[in-house]
Amino acid sequence: MNAFDWLVLLGTILGIVAYGTWRTRHTDNLNTYLKGNSTTKWGTIGLSVMATQASTITYLSLPGVAAENGIAFIQNYFGLPLALIVVCAVFLPIYRQLGVYTAYEYLGQRFDQKTRLLGAGIFVLQRGLQAGITIYAPAIILSTVLGWRLDLTIISTGVLSIVYTVTGGSAAVNLTQKWQMGVIFGGMITAFVVLLTKLPPDALPIAGALGKLQAVDYDPDLKVRYTVWSGILGGFFLSLSYFGTDQSQVQRYIGGARLREGRLGLVFNALLKIPMQFFIVILGALLFVFYQFQPNTPVLFNQTQWRQQADAPTGAAFRALEEKHAALHTDKQEKIRAWAAAQNGSDPAAEAAARTTMLAAQKATEAVRKEARTALQNADPAAKKTKDSDYIFITFILTQLPHGAIGLLLAVMFSSALSSKAGELNALGTTTTIDLWRPFRPQAAHDEARNVRVAKRFTAIWGLFAIGFALFVSFAENLIEALNIVASIFYPALLGVFVVAFFFKHVKGSAVFWAAVAAQIVVLVIFFVGKAHPAYEIGYLWLNPIGCAACVLFSLGLQAIGVGRSANPPSLS
Repeated sequence: MNAFDWLVLLGTILGIVAYGTWRTRHTDNLNTYLKGNSTTKWGTIGLSVMATQASTITYLSLPGVAAENGIAFIQNYFGLPLALIVVCAVFLPIYRQLGVYTAYEYLGQRFDQKTRLLGAGIFVLQRGLQAGITIYAPAIILSTVLGWRLDLTIISTGVLSIVYTVTGGSAAVNLTQKWQMGVIFGGMITAFVVLLTKLPPDALPIAGALGKLQAVDYDPDLKVRYTVWSGILGGFFLSLSYFGTDQSQVQRYIGGARLREGRLGLVFNALLKIPMQFFIVILGALLFVFYQFQPNTPVLFNQTQWRQQADAPTGAAFRALEEKHAALHTDKQEKIRAWAAAQNGSDPAAEAAARTTMLAAQKATEAVRKEARTALQNADPAAKKTKDSDYIFITFILTQLPHGAIGLLLAVMFSSALSSKAGELNALGTTTTIDLWRPFRPQAAHDEARNVRVAKRFTAIWGLFAIGFALFVSFAENLIEALNIVASIFYPALLGVFVVAFFFKHVKGSAVFWAAVAAQIVVLVIFFVGKAHPAYEIGYLWLNPIGCAACVLFSLGLQAIGVGRSANPPSLS
């Protein structure tokens, strides 16, 4: 990075933060602070929902997932449009009609106080952890690649989010996310255009031949993580949880000028989310092709930690792996060119033989990369914190983009981190104030100024919690998959509570409360048994319909045997 990159990076980030802080500095009305301006239009709502749901992890990690495993991850979103239609038709009208600040207020009105506290508690636990991961994920990669101190990167990003989120609340989040999404779209398109100029003309056929363009998998095996079945069914329930029961999403769309604005904002996401994600995974598949033709493609893209070992006096084994990979990579380039030539010929047998030798060469280089990952993780435990695939896109940014564009793409990473983090903190502060603090302070229910002060304090506290968690967190999953796995563990039971609330009016609070607890235990048992015994492991997307169905069935069963039968739900009128 040079001075121009720093100017673009700091100017973009600080400019957006300062703008949002200044424009919303006098937000003292509780309704505006928690829901945003009542005049908010559908375009702002749509962009805000998209920005909250798509963090830095989406733009930094997803291209690496596609480069390493192909574009099959796109199946994860197949159920999303239908889920958003259900949210528009069922969830949003009820939230608007009741005028609630949080989704969990509705549970208190429909069931009882303990069910409301359970829903709010599941949300703050899950989203509090994800807030830490959201800030940790870009920090660990950017600090590693750029040589920055990890703790300072985490703290600086977190403090920026806290400042304007506490100052302006939901109004500041909505306002700044609109501009942050503009920066994100501009940066990603810039990277895509630069990548296209550096690719060979037959890049897509090469990606397809090497197995990177299989978008749909019809395999019925539950162990396969991404298939059309897990995407449509599991993805539907996961998206329904995210957009219908996660306060960080609900808060983005319940405060618009009219019901129509919220619905149009969600429809905006239903129409654009899959194309946006498809664009990102195609970028990742093309990144894979790009690095097939680079003469000095590294054995691992986490070069900072790799070089620390390879350049050390004891690094002979690492240097030997580098040499082995370089020789195999050169051989693979020759095999790819031979296949491309055979494909353009008229001899199917020659093309099939060339494809076989090309795939064998690819398999050989992947074996060396796996050996290198194992060696690095054994020598440096810090390398276990993220998968090597998470470093592919950032490596391309820093080594292939012109100056100025580098600063812009890094601004993309920080902008998406700030936008998603702000949305999370805003929702955590709101839920803690409305669902976990105010019910025990009935005298404060009508003291608007006090509620705003308390919401600001809780928002700041959650921000500090997220920073603290990010300073100590460690996990080995790919970053974007880690977020979805956490959500798939905690949200299915919560979604089941809402399904019962909407569609099974005879079920009362005690039955659904204990059903949710039992369903959560079921999900945890399935997940951890699968981790301990891989033969019983299933794709994490399947946890969503299983947990939701378990909660609904347990609720109906407990209600049938008389649990909570004496309690009548309060009127919703």
